[in-house]
Amino acid sequence: MGGWGEEREISVKTGEGVSAALEARGHDVTRVFAGPGLDRALRAAEIEVAFIALHGRMGEDGKVQGLLEVLELPYTGSGVLASALAMNKPFAKKLFRLHNLPTPCGYTVSRDDAENAPDAHLDLGFPCVVKPACGGSSFGLRVVHRAADLAGAVREACRFGGQALVERMVKGRELTVGILGDRVLGSCEIAHGSAAFDYERKYQGGSKYFVPPRVSATRLANIEALALAAYRALGCRGYGRVDLISSESDNDVLLEVNTLPGMTPMSLLPKISRHAGLEFEDLVEAILAQAALDDVAVRQDALAA
Repeated sequence: MGGWGEEREISVKTGEGVSAALEARGHDVTRVFAGPGLDRALRAAEIEVAFIALHGRMGEDGKVQGLLEVLELPYTGSGVLASALAMNKPFAKKLFRLHNLPTPCGYTVSRDDAENAPDAHLDLGFPCVVKPACGGSSFGLRVVHRAADLAGAVREACRFGGQALVERMVKGRELTVGILGDRVLGSCEIAHGSAAFDYERKYQGGSKYFVPPRVSATRLANIEALALAAYRALGCRGYGRVDLISSESDNDVLLEVNTLPGMTPMSLLPKISRHAGLEFEDLVEAILAQAALDDVAVRQDALAA
């Protein structure tokens, strides 16, 4: 838990919550704070399995997963490739489209090209959503209503990932679907009364949650099927959370897949889990039980060499 980036505080809260739940169930838990020298810390800890409580870059993006693969330590959540793809929103969107899964149109802008963003915008229109191409917890996310504010929003988003993703804004209900293993746990609607579900509204209150969402049973079934298809398209495993918009024009669109969703008292996956009949400790143990390594065949003669 912990990590290098802007989501460290949330990661520590997730880690403490998970640790307490596992200890309550009789597991021997070692808290490893991620940072420089993580490989040495993991070897010194002599653990049997890693429960990854990291969020965002250097934790949710495949890098730590790759280290654990090299150390041959089974870990929770998705593997190296799925983690990297899900964290890189532009690449995830390409895969969604390859699988005929709806997602808002948009484009990417680098920090150096921020001033040229209005030229690349073409007919995307306003308002639009600007966010880091790689990142989480809505850091750097802004809703932009006019071309004059676009370059500044791009520069801000690039602080958290090198590139900004600019998307058409789709109005509607914001939903998130929880997945455990390869099945849908349930869904939650987030009502926040603002232009975007940003960091403050996620973690500092002011939002309302509806479990299940306030949509028809038929539509909810379609939304959950779409979420599961996105999760599978990226090759995810273990658990995850898929964010979508149920739009006012009756079209549902994918926003992103979270391969290591938050596990704090305010987090959405535990809310969904409780409604499904799984208390927090049950959810944590179910995630732990699916810890694994990528299924990669290794030549035995190479090992002997």
